[in-house]
Amino acid sequence: MLVLTRRANQSIIIGDDVVVTVLEVRGDQVRIGITAPRNVTVHREEVYRALHEANEDAATNSDSVFTEEEITTSNA
Repeated sequence: MLVLTRRANQSIIIGDDVVVTVLEVRGDQVRIGITAPRNVTVHREEVYRALHEANEDAATNSDSVFTEEEITTSNA
């Protein structure tokens, strides 16, 4: 794992076209902004894991596959 130190309004670049910018640091929370092409999916880890798990379950139990919107709506 690469560990970097950044301050508010500083960025890191991943590859040629993904930019992660620290927007704000408040206590133990960090707000980040991500600029990426539309073909690059960006998820919070817990949403990604829930989506992946739901799709695996659906693949083994039926032919339906869940979308990110269905997962995040059911977790709200």
